[in-house]
Amino acid sequence: MTLDVLRSPLLDGTTHGFFTRKGGASSGVFAGLNCGVGSSDQIDIVTINRARAAAELGVAPEALCSVHQVHSADVVTVTEPQTGEAPKADALVTNTPDLALVILTADCQPVLFADREAGVIGAAHAGWRGAIDGILENTVDAMVALGATCSNIRAVIGPCISQRAYEVGPEFLDDFLGADPDNVRFFGNGEGDRYLFDLPSYGLHRLREAGVGEAEWTRHCTYYDPDRFYSYRRSVHRKEADYGRLLSAIRL
Repeated sequence: MTLDVLRSPLLDGTTHGFFTRKGGASSGVFAGLNCGVGSSDQIDIVTINRARAAAELGVAPEALCSVHQVHSADVVTVTEPQTGEAPKADALVTNTPDLALVILTADCQPVLFADREAGVIGAAHAGWRGAIDGILENTVDAMVALGATCSNIRAVIGPCISQRAYEVGPEFLDDFLGADPDNVRFFGNGEGDRYLFDLPSYGLHRLREAGVGEAEWTRHCTYYDPDRFYSYRRSVHRKEADYGRLLSAIRL
């Protein structure tokens, strides 16, 4: 089956893609292109799915560089194909051609970055915790350390949970207001004491405050499109045992 891959004109000049769940070998709750080695899916099937994504990106599977995502603000610089366990971090940067930087998500923001003039790219996993702690700014800083110019960086947020599906409690709002009272603008009223948090708008705000030249969200909601996307929150609401992970990647 043909893979369904989303791309952005902002990242023209790089090979990149926000992969949907279509075109994979997994079945059951994982049906499609589940690329999460941390899921309970069969590892040989996940390996097949990742190989299909690698082929779409024009690299060998061993050129897929990833991190053990822990909702941190930590960034690693990659200079060669990885061996052994992936480092614990939530973003990667490189100026080495033919290495694909990989992020896995299932509601959190996958963010791909490129400074085409400098030949520097990045990829970040930005859930609310990582975003408030500075993962996006740290990714930009790590790219600048490799020779990128902040104003030349283009950043694209891929499919993630949208505001109307992201219900949170008052303690969540308190965390954001404690960081910056102006963050109230990213919250809408939900039912009772609940609020609706606009994760991609918050991500775009942080990217623009970091000084990137251009930033956009693809405007795809993972929660409300089960045919194309995996969603952790949707799986919880459906009381499913596990959920698939979407792969997003970029390479020079």
